Amino acid sequence: MKTTLSLIKADIGSLAGHHEVFEECKNVAKEMLQNAKNSGLIIDFYVTACGDDLQLLMSHQKGVDNPEIHELAWNVFKAAADVAKKFKLYGAGQDILKEAFSGNVKGLGPGVAEMEFEERPSEPVLFFMADKTEPGAWNYFLYKVFADPFNTAGLVIDPKMHDGFIFEILDLKEGKSVELRTPEEIYDLLALIGQPGRFVIRSVKRKDGLIAAVASTQRLSLIAGKYVGKDDPVCIVRAQHGLPAVGEVLEPFANPWLVAGWMRGSHHGPLMPCPVEKAKPSRFDGPPRVISLGFQICEGRLIGPADMFDDPAFDLARQKANEMADIMRMHGPFEPHRLGEEEMEYTTLPKVLEKLKDRFK
Repeated sequence: MKTTLSLIKADIGSLAGHHEVFEECKNVAKEMLQNAKNSGLIIDFYVTACGDDLQLLMSHQKGVDNPEIHELAWNVFKAAADVAKKFKLYGAGQDILKEAFSGNVKGLGPGVAEMEFEERPSEPVLFFMADKTEPGAWNYFLYKVFADPFNTAGLVIDPKMHDGFIFEILDLKEGKSVELRTPEEIYDLLALIGQPGRFVIRSVKRKDGLIAAVASTQRLSLIAGKYVGKDDPVCIVRAQHGLPAVGEVLEPFANPWLVAGWMRGSHHGPLMPCPVEKAKPSRFDGPPRVISLGFQICEGRLIGPADMFDDPAFDLARQKANEMADIMRMHGPFEPHRLGEEEMEYTTLPKVLEKLKDRFK
C-alpha cells in the first residue's frame, strides 16, 4: 500500500493583523476534513496553524497532485475565508488569488508539499511549517540535513546514507529544475541554493530513489504580480532507517539563520524555532517562525503529533534569534535588513522610482 502525505497551507485571514488563525476558522477546517475522512476520501488528517496560516495535514492513497484532494483543500480554505470575512478578520482570503478551482491548488495561492511512498516497518515523519518567510528558507536547512556531515553523522556512519543524496533544484524565474548529486556536485549545489530568492530545493531523495523530503515552492508575488504577503512555506521530511535521524533533522535549527520575509515580506530576519503555541509572531510582525510536528505513519494513520520544538534545548536558539532580530532591526530601512532591489520589485519601490524618474539628471 502506498501512502500519500499532503501538507497544504493558506493565509485565509487572521486575528489582530498577521498574528494567528482564528479558532472558528480551524473548527470549520476540522469539520470538513472529518467529513472527508468519514466518506473515505482521506485516511486521516490534522489541522493546525503557524502564525496566520491555516495548515492542513492529510493522508490518503490518491497520489500527489490529486484533483480530489486539492479541491478538498481549496473548499476548506474558501469556507474558512468566509468565516474570516464574517468576523472582519485581517487579510481574509489573502492566499485565494483566483476564484475558480482548476484541478490543482498550485498557482492559485496556497502552498503545497506532498510525497508518496511505501511505508517502512516504522515511519517517522516530520512536518515543518514556517511563517513570515519564503520557500528559499528551507535551502540551508535541507542542505545541512542531507549534505553536511558536521550536522548529520549518518552521512559518515550509516552505509545506506554514505553514498549521498540527490537534490532537485527549481529555478523559480525560469520554471525549470535540475537534479544535483551529493557529495560529488556539492559545490554546484551551493552555487545555486545560496541564492534562495531564485533557486529553491523542491525535493531530496536517496541515490536509490527513496524519497526523503519535499518542500513547497510557490511564490505568491510571482503568481499575483504584486506583493500579497509572504509565501510561508511548508516541508515534509522522513527520518530514521537509512535516512537522517530525527535529531539530525532538527539539529540545523539549533542556530537560527537569516531568511527573507518578516515585515511586509521585505526584510531579512532570523528564523526562530518555537513550539506551536508560540508561533504567533508580533514583533515587527515577526521575527519569522518555524514549527515542527512529528508523527508516526501507520497504514496511513497519523499517530501523534509530538511538538518537536517544545524542548528547552532550543531555548538558546530562540535567544540568539532575538539578539539577531535586534541587530537587523537597528538598520531600519537600510540593507541588509531591507531586501535587495530585485526582491523589492513587487512593492511600492518601482512606483517611487517612476515618480522621481524625471528628476534624475
